[in-house]
Amino acid sequence: MANTPQAKKRIRRNQRRAEINGARVGRIRTFVKRVEAALAAGDKPAASAALAEAQPELARGVARGVIHGNTASRKFSRLTKRVAALA
Repeated sequence: MANTPQAKKRIRRNQRRAEINGARVGRIRTFVKRVEAALAAGDKPAASAALAEAQPELARGVARGVIHGNTASRKFSRLTKRVAALA
C-alpha cells in the first residue's frame, strides 16, 4: 500500500487516467466495429464512409497514447484492404 502522499496521489491519478483511456479505447473499437458491420453487410458505400470516420479516431488514439502507432496502422491497413475488396 502507498505510504507517501505522492504515491497516494499517483494512485488516484492513475485511476482517473485509466477510466479516461478505457473510454477512448472503447470509442475506437466502436468505430472499427461500424466498419466491420458494413463489411459483413456487403455495403461498400457505408463501409467506405465508416472507414473515413474510423481513421481519425485511430490517429487520435495514437496521439493520446492509448494505442500503439503500429497497431493503428495495421488495423487501418487491413480494414482498407477489406473495403477495397468489396465488389
